[in-house]
Amino acid sequence: MEPILQELAWRGLISDFTGAAQGPSPIDQAWIGSLRPLPTPEPGKPPPTLYCGFDPTADSLHVGNLVPLLALRRFQQFGYRPIALAGGATGMVGDPSGKSQERQLLTPEILSANIAKVKEQLRRLLDFEAAQNAALLLDNAAWTAPVSFLDFLRDVGKHFSVNQMVAKESVRARMEDRESGISYTEFSYMLLQAFDFYVLCRDYHCELQIGGNDQWGNITAGIDLTRKKLGRTVYGLTLPLITNADGSKFGKTAAGAVWLDASKTSVYRFYQFWIRTEDRDVIRYLKYFTFLSREEISGMEKQHEQNPGARVAHKALARAMTELIHGSSATDEAVRASEVLFGGELAGVSEATFNEILTGAPVKEINKARLDGTGRPLVEVLIEAGLCASKGQARKDIEAGGIYVNNVRQTAFQCVISTSDLLFGKHLLLRKGKRNYVVLTAR
Repeated sequence: MEPILQELAWRGLISDFTGAAQGPSPIDQAWIGSLRPLPTPEPGKPPPTLYCGFDPTADSLHVGNLVPLLALRRFQQFGYRPIALAGGATGMVGDPSGKSQERQLLTPEILSANIAKVKEQLRRLLDFEAAQNAALLLDNAAWTAPVSFLDFLRDVGKHFSVNQMVAKESVRARMEDRESGISYTEFSYMLLQAFDFYVLCRDYHCELQIGGNDQWGNITAGIDLTRKKLGRTVYGLTLPLITNADGSKFGKTAAGAVWLDASKTSVYRFYQFWIRTEDRDVIRYLKYFTFLSREEISGMEKQHEQNPGARVAHKALARAMTELIHGSSATDEAVRASEVLFGGELAGVSEATFNEILTGAPVKEINKARLDGTGRPLVEVLIEAGLCASKGQARKDIEAGGIYVNNVRQTAFQCVISTSDLLFGKHLLLRKGKRNYVVLTAR
């Protein structure tokens, strides 16, 4: 079996593959050994090409898009040429797969603007400058828009049986909903995606399409169309749709989707999303999302089993993903910021990031005027913050070395807090012991 399939299988990233001898099957060693070979890179020959499509329904990708797009990157690392296909045409229709109701239709202007923004994010995921197998970003509107409706029906539609289309899971599930059903617009989506595979095979020698396992029906439709019109064998491979260990949808938080655009989901929140991964999911996510080696992940798995409290695997996952999307500098700040409440270094943390930290911390207001001049005794401030019940207790805690102001230990009970101690002229971070902290905001 090709090294890329071995890599994907080890990472749990094969849901189904048309090269399997017996169709859908559990991913076990017998099944893996039955896989028929993919076209493989050979020295002196053009690299095999694959593609993955995405409909630009928003002006940013989100973490739910990462598995198939990172799979493109994995193929590229093994010598394949990846095509990221933006759905300038299919995005105007909307894919019914996995949806309980029809998507809101977008204008061509919005789709074009979305594609332009997403293109920049793709540059972090794929190598568009590689000498032998540079990635391509294409828009299916380029070949779909010029085709008339009648020509499409004659040249594409005639190759599809309505009976077969209705049998596809993505269509059947919607047809069973008597209230919303499925519109003819969405019903035709499968034909548009099949047309993409045919065109990419014809013009770019693309031999493999990958996508989430909800795309199986659309992918196999494209395989059939390509065989009928070109007489060529092409392949389809689906990846698992990621869910959390509790069955909830991956990539969703109380605040909504976790976006790759820092203006929609800050770098700090992005890092926090990964660092807060459930213990039972973290090794699985290291395999799915990172490019860490088998040996590195196996080592972290052992450490995680022996001492889950150290959160070695969580930190590795959060750092790897944040560096991939936002770069090393922004990641370093996010790491520092995530440690601020527990004694980490404050230097270098921006005001915007510190404000993000406040959303996860207990915050109390303090009268800024009372800190003017000579300021207020620390013991009084600790009582106002609720960290100490009395001046006597505050004095004992200070002298015992358990009180920190802006992560600096204070051991003198005569210490005074003034406006000069405020971070960004507004905030005071107080901590008692390792985990008991309050942020005072001066008004």
